[in-house]
Amino acid sequence: MKSFCSKASFLFVAYVVVTNCMFFEAQSFRPGKVYTTYECSPPVSTHTKAYLTLNSFQKSGDGGGPSECDNQYHSDDTPVVALSIGWFNNKSRCLNKITISANGRTVEAKVVDECDSTMGCDEDHDYQPPCRNNIVDASKAVWEALGMPQDQWGGMEITWSDA
Repeated sequence: MKSFCSKASFLFVAYVVVTNCMFFEAQSFRPGKVYTTYECSPPVSTHTKAYLTLNSFQKSGDGGGPSECDNQYHSDDTPVVALSIGWFNNKSRCLNKITISANGRTVEAKVVDECDSTMGCDEDHDYQPPCRNNIVDASKAVWEALGMPQDQWGGMEITWSDA
């Protein structure tokens, strides 16, 4: 397995199979810094537990390149998300909507991208580490619809399902 982190190779360290989900630990370009990478995500249900993160899908935003589903950039004022690699499932959820619940509210958002759980730390991923396998990476429109004060944006526990 080869991955690159800021133009430096990951060093394969270990792998473990947990409930049919393989994850790897890889040494990054920073001495002593290790990122876990995943090839799958937890099973999807009507109330799938996840961790919501903030992402910009606009050109020159922190999301890196154009979205995987349509090769386009998307306004931060549009409720769009990227899903961890297993949930993205080889584009099977592309341009479909999911329902996100948190803070006593729900919002529908369109799946436009993958939050890569196998690669990171390069230009295509805005030099961010690989995503965990339970991430819903959302535009600011999603955070606003959930009624979260801006000073609390960044990360929180949610549930989601296919809409």
